[in-house]
Amino acid sequence: MASQVVAIVNQRRAEAGCGPVAEDAGLAAVAFAHSADMGTRNYFAHDTPEGLSPWDRAAAGGVSASGENIAAGQTTAESVMESWMNSQGHKDNILNCGQTKLGVGVAQGSGDYRIYWTQLFS
Repeated sequence: MASQVVAIVNQRRAEAGCGPVAEDAGLAAVAFAHSADMGTRNYFAHDTPEGLSPWDRAAAGGVSASGENIAAGQTTAESVMESWMNSQGHKDNILNCGQTKLGVGVAQGSGDYRIYWTQLFS
């Protein structure tokens, strides 16, 4: 599903006149870890319960990030992208032509939403 999200992101970016983002394994690893953590510990936030921000988590994973989108509960790549595109802040991250790399993490969890999504841009 992560690759499907990247493909849809690139479709939306092309429609907006932006170049594509490249999938980045390092960003994806950090994004997946955050999605898995939210699902395991049943929270939904950009910051961990300990207060680690997306930038903190990215640095700890050895990457640099410039934007993050999270979502929970959507069961398909299409539905999560629809949610993000209907939210101005999330849409702004997706359509930021200056961002060239993307990592997507999707994880099943035992938390309230059952499925957790993270996009991490650079």
